[in-house]
Amino acid sequence: MAYYLGRSLILIFVTATVTEGGLGLSKSQGATMQSLLTAFAYLGPLVGGVVADRWIGGRYTTPVGMVIVGIGYFCGSLAKGPGMVYLMILCVSAGLGLFKNGAMIGRIITDKSQIDSAFSLRYTLVNTGAFIGTFAVGILYKDVFAKDGVLGFSPCFKLAALSMFLGAAWFTWGWRFMGDVGKKPFKLEKTAEELEWEKEKKAEKKTAKHEPLTTVEKKRMGAIFLVSGFSVIFWIFWNLAYLPVYYYWTEHMNWVVAGYEVPTTWFDAANSFFCVVLGPIMAMLWVKLAARPKGDMSLFRKTGIGIGVLGVSYLFFALLDVMRGDGKISVLWLIVFAFILTLGEMFFSPLGHAFISKYSPSRYLSTMMAVWGIATFISSLCYGPIYGATFEGGFDFKVICIAIAVIAAISAIVLFALDKKLSKLVED
Repeated sequence: MAYYLGRSLILIFVTATVTEGGLGLSKSQGATMQSLLTAFAYLGPLVGGVVADRWIGGRYTTPVGMVIVGIGYFCGSLAKGPGMVYLMILCVSAGLGLFKNGAMIGRIITDKSQIDSAFSLRYTLVNTGAFIGTFAVGILYKDVFAKDGVLGFSPCFKLAALSMFLGAAWFTWGWRFMGDVGKKPFKLEKTAEELEWEKEKKAEKKTAKHEPLTTVEKKRMGAIFLVSGFSVIFWIFWNLAYLPVYYYWTEHMNWVVAGYEVPTTWFDAANSFFCVVLGPIMAMLWVKLAARPKGDMSLFRKTGIGIGVLGVSYLFFALLDVMRGDGKISVLWLIVFAFILTLGEMFFSPLGHAFISKYSPSRYLSTMMAVWGIATFISSLCYGPIYGATFEGGFDFKVICIAIAVIAAISAIVLFALDKKLSKLVED
């Protein structure tokens, strides 16, 4: 709730005029600041991953990280200029770097055939909070906390901070349900497969502790790096799709529905809502596919489908621009766009962590999770400047959308064409 509330609000807060309670900066600056918040939120886990893998258990790093994130959002509530916003970005990034509940789920669920479903359900829970945050913040900053023409940005950031402090206490209370998972660094929590390997090596009077990575482990880590590379393309285009909603379509759509001006953050809420709805459906789909005689569809094919669907969403954007002509169209069309965007996301995003949980060596589990985050960091760092160079660079809106759709289609075709070769990297 806190992360998506802050991530949505920063676009509006940074570009709103000073008299409205904002910072009065340009749209390009707003896009860049949001991209920095998104990017460094995924860079922090690289350092935090090493900590959780080698020194401190994930159950202890998680609540500490949540408190640091809360401090960051409190700094955002005090911002009167860019400096405090950058401090907020720093604290949120550092705190999320220690937040290791995803890696813990990878050890709580010991049956590999259930991991895809588990992470799809986790994604549903994540987006339940995201829906609450982005839906509520639209009403809170615009209606509830607004006073004398000044929008209520500061109280909303304070609410995000409070939710993180309460969340840290709640998570700590929940330790009793986690058994021993997360008490030790992940390198000490081996899977059944790794324990079997270790048993065989001990029988040969060797210890797994001093053994180098096996050929299978090296191939699997290579596959993780490869899939992470394609995720750069996916997340650049996925994050980039949000910015026209907040800037281009606010000028070229009619945002009044039944006499009420719809808050822009409700687009984020629509995405989260569809994630909540599609999460259990996708989880059941993965279970059904895994039960087939020929087994589940490979992650590489699922990734290709996700990128392809994402390309379709940009074609829909181009179609909307044609439909409006020189006028405005209803904001309700964004519901359709949000559904297409979310469908592509559900084929791609939750399964990356599931893939890593299945195939990463335990001693590098959090670090491999962080590699996925590094790919997201690179894409997040890029989408703000790319928005400034394309959508704000004087190019025709439809041309940009079609070009992105073409790149997405090519990426999907490449993944399907190389599926068999890539799948061999993770086979025993």
